[in-house]
Amino acid sequence: MRPRAPTPDAPLRLAVLASGSGSGMEALARHQAAMTDVLHSTSLVVVDRPEAGAIARAEALGLQVAVVPLPEAEDRDERRRAHEAAIEAQLATHRIEVVVLSGWMRLLTPAFVRAWKGRLLNIHPSLLPDFPGAHAHRDVLAAGATRSGCTVHFVDEGMDTGPIIAQVEVPVQPDDDEGTLAARVRREEHRLYPEVLDAYASGTVRFP
Repeated sequence: MRPRAPTPDAPLRLAVLASGSGSGMEALARHQAAMTDVLHSTSLVVVDRPEAGAIARAEALGLQVAVVPLPEAEDRDERRRAHEAAIEAQLATHRIEVVVLSGWMRLLTPAFVRAWKGRLLNIHPSLLPDFPGAHAHRDVLAAGATRSGCTVHFVDEGMDTGPIIAQVEVPVQPDDDEGTLAARVRREEHRLYPEVLDAYASGTVRFP
């Protein structure tokens, strides 16, 4: 469940899985480029949608990109397994050691999660365990919550239920809509995730 101990000359090889704009992936890559003695590097960006903005961001940064769309199959479970098999093939080709979810909008199968247990991390835009799922900002506002934030956690077989590593809180303003709240949370995501990955690569953060 623990990757090898990295060194600056041989950092952990990360794959970032992204479905959307890729702003979190870009923030991580820029953090890595700005650091001295960095212990992790983004070796691959996996995108599941050919139109995702993450592709252009990754290519502009000189990162390897694999576009792996959901295959066509009538059976939903068969489609998920085939998709993850194609992703696993990319991870193997690029010798990936840790998988980082950043705006990845697909629930991974238990088999995939078990294979990467302790080496699979996610960031979620709420203070888990409150407001899991794909519509966290909408749900925060609908509930009338006065605070939100972001959570980095290890991934388990549930939806946003894995062991929490770190959180940052932000206020919810009375005039917030989903866009303004998301922007405030996103700024903290871009700071927190790289910091957690630094700690993880150094061995400070471990799977419980």
